[in-house]
Amino acid sequence: MTQPDAPPGPDAAWVVLETPLGAAELAAFCGELERLYRINPFLEFMSWDQRAPDRFRAVFLNHSNGQHAALVGIVTRAPSNALRVDYASGLKKSTRFEIEPTPSGSRLTITDEYNPAGAGARDAEVDRSLHAWGVALKTYLERDRRWGWIPLYRWYMRRVWLPMKPAARRITFLILVIALADIILIALGLAIYWIESGS
Repeated sequence: MTQPDAPPGPDAAWVVLETPLGAAELAAFCGELERLYRINPFLEFMSWDQRAPDRFRAVFLNHSNGQHAALVGIVTRAPSNALRVDYASGLKKSTRFEIEPTPSGSRLTITDEYNPAGAGARDAEVDRSLHAWGVALKTYLERDRRWGWIPLYRWYMRRVWLPMKPAARRITFLILVIALADIILIALGLAIYWIESGS
């Protein structure tokens, strides 16, 4: 078994993202595995059972490949702010999260490793959501840094937004944008009316 901070092998895919968090903050964020996985915009979860701090079982539909999956993950944590999730079955062998400090915050590298045997015959099982997951994580962290001071923002993100299906998140965002545009147009109309009536 490779160490959590070992380099990726030939049967691997990875994404690297810069984050505004310090290395210790990012490690704490990554330690909450359910939140970390639910941020992936292609995974629609049916259940998440955290049986122990180092073990979970998740059932979900991966919209990136159309596959239903039931994953049993076993977590290994390293002293260097890295962790690896090994999977009990399936084509994907493990996912590693490695954190490095940078001058502006920290860098997170997420690496999916696959079992080489039979990989060509089971291409449908390859998780194609890794890049989108990295983008979604970066966006989530930047929004949390920008809006986390607003009362109930973090409560809303944890209790309402994360449990939503990915499609419901997109629809909710569009509704909020349209509602905000309506409010701005109404305010603009009232302002024009007030100016015209005053003159």
